[in-house]
Amino acid sequence: MAGQAKVSGPASYFPSIEKTYGKPVAHWLALLDTVRDRAHMGQVAFLKQEHGIGHGHANALVAYRKAQAER
Repeated sequence: MAGQAKVSGPASYFPSIEKTYGKPVAHWLALLDTVRDRAHMGQVAFLKQEHGIGHGHANALVAYRKAQAER
């Protein structure tokens, strides 16, 4: 594993999200783009209520997307 940085933060959830929900992270991030006008917890609620994503996974996706937008 020399040369490989350990993934941390919201992205550390990505393998589990893909395995649990059967879709790539890009799918979920694209869905979040459709509700980008909502506050953080509004986006989390959207993923939970409309798509059955667990709270931790939804929160990680929203946090990651918001961090990308701030760059």
